[in-house]
Amino acid sequence: MRRLPIIPTVLVLAAVGVMIALGFWQLDRRAHKEAMLARYATAQTLTAEVSWPIDPAQQEAMLFRRTTLDCRVEGKDAPLAGYDRKGTVGWAHAVTCVLPGGARAEVVLGWAKDLAERQWRGGTVRGVIAPGAGKSIRLIADPPLAGLAASALPDPKSIPNNHWSYAIQWFLFAGVALVIYALALRKRLAARGDEG
Repeated sequence: MRRLPIIPTVLVLAAVGVMIALGFWQLDRRAHKEAMLARYATAQTLTAEVSWPIDPAQQEAMLFRRTTLDCRVEGKDAPLAGYDRKGTVGWAHAVTCVLPGGARAEVVLGWAKDLAERQWRGGTVRGVIAPGAGKSIRLIADPPLAGLAASALPDPKSIPNNHWSYAIQWFLFAGVALVIYALALRKRLAARGDEG
């Protein structure tokens, strides 16, 4: 009886098992992401305002909700690449606000085609809580301030949900690994047969 090489076979089967597990993990993440996106879509429809979430643990749950801040501007206008409500590329002019109590919040005052610094002394800001850089949040002013045009409001549809394609990739990797190993075994066993 022709014997399979034990160690390589175990290693390949272990790797295939890991790839299949990663595929199912991505499917599980897909379900969680779909639930999160559905929650965000519902949040967009709510008109009741929430308090600005100071606690980082509460921030994700408040995304796409409306809020009002009392802002004392700290530092200068810091433009970011951004879009207006029509999808035109330009600059979203943002400031750092110091809130009552000392917490800070990034506020996008509005949009412009140019980088010219905008002057705004601070005051009441109404808007929508949006994802910021990394895991931070920012407020998109609505209506805009400082004589700027309206920045694009955050949209949950812009958040990618690629977990289905990632799962398919892991399953394909597992299948390809098995096929390659089977071909290598076939070649090895054929060579042994010729030697015999």
